Amino acid sequence: VHRLITYVFVYEDLVSLTCGAIIIWYFAGSFERNVGTAKHCFLTSTFAILSALLFLFLETFVSRVSEVEDVEGFMPVAFATLGVSTTRSRMKRTLVLGVRVPVVLVPWFLLCPAWFIPRSSLLGNLCGLLAGEAYGLGYCFCFDFPESVASKLDRLFPFSLLKRIPGLKYVPGSLAERRALESSKINPVPGTYPTQSYYSSSAPSLPAFQLHHPSAQSQGL
Repeated sequence: VHRLITYVFVYEDLVSLTCGAIIIWYFAGSFERNVGTAKHCFLTSTFAILSALLFLFLETFVSRVSEVEDVEGFMPVAFATLGVSTTRSRMKRTLVLGVRVPVVLVPWFLLCPAWFIPRSSLLGNLCGLLAGEAYGLGYCFCFDFPESVASKLDRLFPFSLLKRIPGLKYVPGSLAERRALESSKINPVPGTYPTQSYYSSSAPSLPAFQLHHPSAQSQGL
């Protein structure tokens, strides 16, 4: 039973490990910034189990037609997070190779190039995408929880310990805290950067010739 979730950490060679690290850094990182660290950990485990169960169910039928490669690595979970992001995105269309296509179709186009990644299972990636889109469309609402629960998890172990580890970026579960964190990066405190060391609250003085009102010149004439 433990293989329903531990398969995401299995890599048989250095090439697949490198591809898995890049996928985790890009897809998992962006998904964590949108939902928070606590909810990201919970959904990663949920997507891994749902993808594995769906893979075991479909494997019995697909194996009668063609050979099915065993699923391993983080890629099915990455397709699940991509499915959630595209189904809940406010964007309707995006550019793919210079052609505008609906956003919801982007993960389906990515299934083809992902097939050429070493140790990549097409059926496993498809199961992950189906699990993510089912969650994004609201069919797996039983696995979702509100932000208030995520905020409480931030104060519990082990997430409270992760927040204290230096050098580790922890994303809070509250949307207001995430927006405040992003706004602090966009609008830094005056004096933070060397270019702002001469910050002054007073308005800059204008040249003397700009202080004369046009009416004064007309009266002099």
